[in-house]
Amino acid sequence: MWPESEQTQELLRNAGAGDGDAVNRLMERHRESLRRMVQLRLDRALGARVDASDVVQEVLWEASRRLRDYIRDAKLPFHLWLRELAKDHLIDAHRRHRKAQRRSVDRERALVAEFADRSSLDLAGQLRDNELTPAAAAIRRELELRFLSALDQLAEEDAEIVLMRHHEQLTSSETAQALGLSPAAAGMRYLRALRRLRAILGERSSLR
Repeated sequence: MWPESEQTQELLRNAGAGDGDAVNRLMERHRESLRRMVQLRLDRALGARVDASDVVQEVLWEASRRLRDYIRDAKLPFHLWLRELAKDHLIDAHRRHRKAQRRSVDRERALVAEFADRSSLDLAGQLRDNELTPAAAAIRRELELRFLSALDQLAEEDAEIVLMRHHEQLTSSETAQALGLSPAAAGMRYLRALRRLRAILGERSSLR
């Protein structure tokens, strides 16, 4: 999901040397990945009022403003740093819109499409062909809905690590970094989350 790191590193070097165009290219290069990450984490009722693209624009603006500080002292890979900024903005968005306007949001809940504009997940990865037959497209959509419905029944930390590994396709070490856990602890959390997800889906787990 996230852009390859080699070109990102080159853009960061050029941006650190004062190349303004490199800054713009760096941000644009990560825009769509950020949008998908934000879209999937927006509360469904809130998603009817807050556009993921607007959140992403705020994140990229802040990232541009803080980029020199990041380059001077990069504690995380660039895409993980962007994720942290995006998570903070999502928390702010939920705080501003869901808590302050809970009643009006809840009144609109029934009008929100249950799975509107949700990104494809790799549960349906075997059906990613851009020229799917109508039958195959219907199967993929059914798998996506089944997966997302099961995901909603998981605890927040379980759902988050499943999204990180399967939707964002972060490696195990990147996931551990992003969560502030040891690789072993992150691995155990991921396995537990998968077991719980499989139990909800009614699938026989091969995990022990």
